[in-house]
Amino acid sequence: MPHWPTGRRRLFQLALAGGMALPAAARSQALRPIELITFPGGFNWPIWVAMEKGHFARHGVEIRLTPTPNSTFQLTNLIGGRFDMAVTAIDNVIAYAEGHNDAGLPPASDLVAVMGGDNGFLRLVTVPEVTSFADLRGRELSVDALTTGYAFVLRKLVELGGLRQEEVSYVRAGGVMQRYQALLDKRHAGTLLISPFEVQAEAQGFRTLADGAGMLGAYQGLVGATRRSWAQAHRAEVIGYIRGTVDALAWLYDPANRAEAISLLRRNVPGMSEQVADASYRVLLHATNGFERRAAIDVAGIRTVLALRSQFGPPGTSLTDPMKYIDLGYYREAVGAGR
Repeated sequence: MPHWPTGRRRLFQLALAGGMALPAAARSQALRPIELITFPGGFNWPIWVAMEKGHFARHGVEIRLTPTPNSTFQLTNLIGGRFDMAVTAIDNVIAYAEGHNDAGLPPASDLVAVMGGDNGFLRLVTVPEVTSFADLRGRELSVDALTTGYAFVLRKLVELGGLRQEEVSYVRAGGVMQRYQALLDKRHAGTLLISPFEVQAEAQGFRTLADGAGMLGAYQGLVGATRRSWAQAHRAEVIGYIRGTVDALAWLYDPANRAEAISLLRRNVPGMSEQVADASYRVLLHATNGFERRAAIDVAGIRTVLALRSQFGPPGTSLTDPMKYIDLGYYREAVGAGR
């Protein structure tokens, strides 16, 4: 906390405790900024809640949110220091840490995941005329990057669906928003979308051919990632971010907040109908398969990610240790006793 006179410090403490509103000038000095980069989409719901309902501010941080067009832009700029934290796939963290990336960067051992988020909410969505994996033979499927993100999940689903890898083509189409639009334009036969994009696609006649988690089992999808060096120098910011997110999840999962939550989602996803928003609520806040209620990291799910990267990554890849890519200390401090 800054060195303030006793009276002003007390004002700040009361405000954070919810006892009174914090004056704008004091608030701007009190909150620690975090430059956060994420993919656009409804899976950012907890972030929007934490920002709009004051959960981040209550824990002393201010989020400056930037959408990313693709994983290459996101990870290269996170590594380069333009952004402090990222909401990204754990596979992106692993890929760049190992030097397996389309950007040609050397291994970035400074990258680390500090909190979880979800099981990926991954759905293979196809054009209406594709009704089975067999219908995908000879057709194109789009990915963000060929060596990172969810490309290996898509490859595994194709394999489990009974196809050989050479029977389909994989093409880069950018982040989930770009892939969603490309699918709607029918530029590719299918792609892997993150909920609630499949709900929006289904409303327009497209098909959900496969559920990633249903076919793969335990899987760690999105995580909160940062640089170890930044986290060590900004521990309070990391703790505040985790606590704000956990509080937002508790608010979202409270049935009493359903109507307000859906309204907030629609404000942040332009053009989303009430019907699609309601369906998104059922998917993203599902009792067993929705957002991880406490934003915990699924270590078993990371092992699945490592197995996929070992199978489809560069020849000779063998990755088995989830702890190499995560630091649970910040999470434990944030959600420990009394929270």
